[in-house]
Amino acid sequence: MVVSMLQIVFELPEVTSIKDKRRVVSSVKERLRSKFRVSCAEVDLLDSLRFAHLGAALVSNSREFGESVMQKALNFVEDGFSLRIHDAQIHSELF
Repeated sequence: MVVSMLQIVFELPEVTSIKDKRRVVSSVKERLRSKFRVSCAEVDLLDSLRFAHLGAALVSNSREFGESVMQKALNFVEDGFSLRIHDAQIHSELF
């Protein structure tokens, strides 16, 4: 079993309230879940107004498949939302 993970730290330059931030972050999470069938959660920076830290995971039988899905998910976030990515990491663990 291979667990592939994606961590993204991004800035939301147009957000003016925590409520706006939650709306954008929820939209990102739901679209990742529905399009790529990954588990996704906001894992840190919960009280920050301008930054968010998301984690996503996928269980598969292939490191190459899992990491390719995570790369597509990262590209989707970069291209589909008005945010600035500060850090992104893709990693797989074999269990």
